Amino acid sequence: MGSFSILHLIALLVVVVLVFGTKKLGNVGSDLGKAVKGFKDGLKGEEETAAKPNEQKTIDVEAKDKSTH
Repeated sequence: MGSFSILHLIALLVVVVLVFGTKKLGNVGSDLGKAVKGFKDGLKGEEETAAKPNEQKTIDVEAKDKSTH
């Protein structure tokens, strides 16, 4: 019941590949990568919005007078 050797890890990897298949493991890896990237982008977006003060935007327009003749 000691520590795991490299042979234990290789056997575990072979069992995981046999159970799930290589295609499914590839999909899980890419999905995990997309999730981590989305998380980092979300954190970056929060930092940018926290750094900028809340700016109110106004639109200047001229109203035309509709008078009947």
